[in-house]
Amino acid sequence: MKYLLLIHMNPDVWSTLTQADIDEVMSGHDRFIKTITESGELIRTDALGGPEQSAVVRVRSGAATVTDGPYVEAKEFLAGFYLVECESRDRACELAAMIPDAKWNAIEVRAIVHTQEK
Repeated sequence: MKYLLLIHMNPDVWSTLTQADIDEVMSGHDRFIKTITESGELIRTDALGGPEQSAVVRVRSGAATVTDGPYVEAKEFLAGFYLVECESRDRACELAAMIPDAKWNAIEVRAIVHTQEK
């Protein structure tokens, strides 16, 4: 089954990290990617731009409006994700716990219930 491991970032928490902590997170991602690539569980991973780079699009009465910035005011935002394929939700949670950001922020595990390939 496929799972999306969503990395939530809290900039207030991130700003308290030392350079050694940040280096640990970055090298931890390299190790994690190597581990799940070798196990065959990695499908894809991407880091996302910050909310200040986002746009929100709404269509009301047939007209599209675009506003800059995040969808909602929140302390946390979606920073990136890993798309994995593994045997169970328990395994997906094990993988989520291996993501170095989990030490300071939340990793959300969501099952993929429908996929449309190109």
